[in-house]
Amino acid sequence: MGTKLYVGSLPFSTTEDELHQMFAAHGQVVSAKLITDKFSGQSKGFGFVEMTTDAEAQTAIQKMNGSAVGTRSIVVNEARPMEKREGGRGGFGGGSSRGGSRGGGFRGGRGGGFNR
Repeated sequence: MGTKLYVGSLPFSTTEDELHQMFAAHGQVVSAKLITDKFSGQSKGFGFVEMTTDAEAQTAIQKMNGSAVGTRSIVVNEARPMEKREGGRGGFGGGSSRGGSRGGGFRGGRGGGFNR
């Protein structure tokens, strides 16, 4: 298995073929993948390139990081493992699992508070 690189600050018009060609000049490219919005299909401006060897990946980082692609200066570094994200429901301000409301607070009906 090769070394995966993160490539950021890409112009939104960049294609996967163009990404592949940019890095092929620095070694054998196993894969090149742009990340796109799942609803619109529009590029998010970053992607991943997998090089065959670590030496080729390091050469690509040295040559490509900070280089101009279109009007943008791209960022290239070794990809980090994806962080675990909390999935599903919940988050901030979720509802009660019991249903209903007991009030309380400043003018909260039953349950106390300042109802004077």
